[in-house]
Parts: sequence; structure tokens; C-alpha cells
Amino acid sequence: MEVKIGVQHAPREIILESAQSVEEVERAVADALGGKSQLLALVDEHGRKILVPADRLAYVEIGEPAARKVGFSAL
Repeated sequence: MEVKIGVQHAPREIILESAQSVEEVERAVADALGGKSQLLALVDEHGRKILVPADRLAYVEIGEPAARKVGFSAL
């Protein structure tokens, strides 16, 4: 699943592919914004951990990755 994270005062968003479920990502975001955790912690497909300070979150977009078309075809 694709997750996009907007960070305040940062010119670019963080985009990662995660094997976590939608519910797990939503719970992590809710805990960070609710004050239970000071960091939003997510794990990408390669096992790397992404940490974002909760007070710097602008938005989090959760969705399926768009299928990339390969090859040539008539439009």
C-alpha cells in the first residue's frame, strides 16, 4: 500500500510503500495525533522504519498504488 506523508515546513512529501494494513497505519496516525506517541512510526516494504515527529504532520494519505502501464498501446 502507498502512504504519502506531508510534513510541515518541508518542501516535499514522504512517499513509501508499506506492507502494513490500512488499519495499522490509521492506528499509528491516530496515536501520534492523539498524543499517545510523539512519533509517527511506519515500516516500508524493505523493513526500514520511517519516523516523523507527530507535531510536524500536515497530512497522511493512505491508498493503493496506481498500476504502472508498461509498453506501447493505441490511445
